[in-house]
Amino acid sequence: MVDPTDTVVAPPPRSRHGPGSGCGNNGRKTSKRSRTKRGKRGRKRRNKKSRNNRSPPFLPPEAEEGNIEYKLKLVNPTQYRFEHLATQLKWRLQEGRGEAVYQIGVEDNGLLVGLTEADMKASLKTLKRMAEKVGADITLLREREVDYDLDRNTRKIAEVLVRKVPDDQQFLDLRVAVLGNVDSGKSTLLGVLTQGELDNGRGRARLNLFRHLHEIQTGRTSSISFEILGFNSKGEVVNYSESRTAEEICESSSKMITFIDLAGHHKYLKTTIFGLTSYCPDFAMLVVSANTGIAGTTREHLGLAMALKVPIFIVVSKVDLCSCGTVERTVRQLERILKQPGCNKVPMVVSNPDDAVTAAQQFSQSTCITPIFTLSSVSGRSLDLLKIFLNIVPPLSNSKEQEELMQQLTEFQVDEIYSVPDVGTVVGGTLYSGVCREGERLVVGPTDEGRFLRLKVGSIQRNRSACRVLRAGQAATLALGNFDRSLLRKGMVMVSPKMNPTICCQFEAAIVLLFHAKTFRRGSQVTVHVGNVRQTAIVESLHGKDELRTGERAVVHFRFIKHPEYLRLGAKLLFREGVTKGIGHVTRLLPRSHNHDQNQNHDQNLQGHF
Repeated sequence: MVDPTDTVVAPPPRSRHGPGSGCGNNGRKTSKRSRTKRGKRGRKRRNKKSRNNRSPPFLPPEAEEGNIEYKLKLVNPTQYRFEHLATQLKWRLQEGRGEAVYQIGVEDNGLLVGLTEADMKASLKTLKRMAEKVGADITLLREREVDYDLDRNTRKIAEVLVRKVPDDQQFLDLRVAVLGNVDSGKSTLLGVLTQGELDNGRGRARLNLFRHLHEIQTGRTSSISFEILGFNSKGEVVNYSESRTAEEICESSSKMITFIDLAGHHKYLKTTIFGLTSYCPDFAMLVVSANTGIAGTTREHLGLAMALKVPIFIVVSKVDLCSCGTVERTVRQLERILKQPGCNKVPMVVSNPDDAVTAAQQFSQSTCITPIFTLSSVSGRSLDLLKIFLNIVPPLSNSKEQEELMQQLTEFQVDEIYSVPDVGTVVGGTLYSGVCREGERLVVGPTDEGRFLRLKVGSIQRNRSACRVLRAGQAATLALGNFDRSLLRKGMVMVSPKMNPTICCQFEAAIVLLFHAKTFRRGSQVTVHVGNVRQTAIVESLHGKDELRTGERAVVHFRFIKHPEYLRLGAKLLFREGVTKGIGHVTRLLPRSHNHDQNQNHDQNLQGHF
């Protein structure tokens, strides 16, 4: 449709020789060179016109909630205005659980106006005073020029990170699960990040991460280990290069990244799945070797993270071993997989600090964005870009979700069990909801008989440093004193005595079968993963169907074969057996009394049959 206000230019008369004849102007031959010159002059005029009429760039409009604040300028505010700005900063810090991002030189509607050098300097000075007022620190992430202005004055916008550890916490905490095929360089990369020393090309950096002798001998991780990387309030790295112990790192850091180093070999897949389902990682880091590309368990680990809806970013390692062409081929291979209909991701290759800042912000706002880093643990190439990303990336859950979980009754998932000399029994895991304090009395279960046992929490440690109060979403170890370790197992929960936990041997789940070599039917046995629960279950029935094939959906009735478990309605479920894989969520819990009666009838039927 043509706007009547637009000037409509009539098309030139068509030559009877046709468009491809090279003749025009009433049949006269037009030289190719003259047409090219006219085309270049036309493009220059159009480019000049487009530069003069360039529309101003925009950011998305400022949101009322969240930790991002737009400010046009902060030049010499009055005392009343300054107090208001400080209160506003407190709100943004609370929304970001201790972190806020200020965009200076931007209007509330997102228009990038920019400031002169003098105004920018004064605004940053005011922002620093505001941060000092609330006990926070600021870090200038980047400055960008706004070049659409016609008066040719240089104007800039600034992006500033404000960080303050909440008063009721020791530090901000993010958990990152590390995935990837065997020999892709996962443990070596973590060793370089956490130890502060580059690798020698033969795996020296990973030696401190291994927990067993066979891991050192083979160079392959078979168990779940945890490594920490800290950032202080100014965004500087805190690791073992300057600190002797984990306690010193915790004391010096305002933000802590806990890496969950998982196994890459297919033989240890159940351990990797347990780490993803049980430890509730905020993000997953998929490590891909540049020289081997997407091989082994890489696709499987990517699929697991996506099935469990864990946001993922990718690190292409060992670029020092390959030519630029090989690295580019691996990156293109990753981009093709991420863009496929099953993934629907938007890959973003990070090649400079500006890209790292943009990637961290967009990654937290949209789970479709998948940053890709190309680095080397030997030469140290692009390691700084990954550190910038980890320093800036915020937690996915906001303060409201955190507060809602803290208002619920205490529920702690038992993932690890230890016996510590002079301390007694110690359990490690994640607090799913509520608040846990030293000296609190809880109940733990279910036992094989379906009972819950009383216990008392002695002391609490987070990242090997003492902690008096544990809040929802935080991982820690709890000392239980003389409580009998033999009564505990992985998959149990410690809950408030006020809670009436529902335990079951049978449950129903809405599933989709991702892959099966033949058909999935009644009587099939699979290993079910639900949170920290891992147990073999039998398919009792498929509602409305006799069998399932790859890609089909159904509501399935499962029965645990060993002992009852504590499950939550709506919990994500993942099951596997050999090459069989499926995902879903729990839709119905069948009470244990119903299960017990049904099992008795089933046993009587079997006895009568034989």
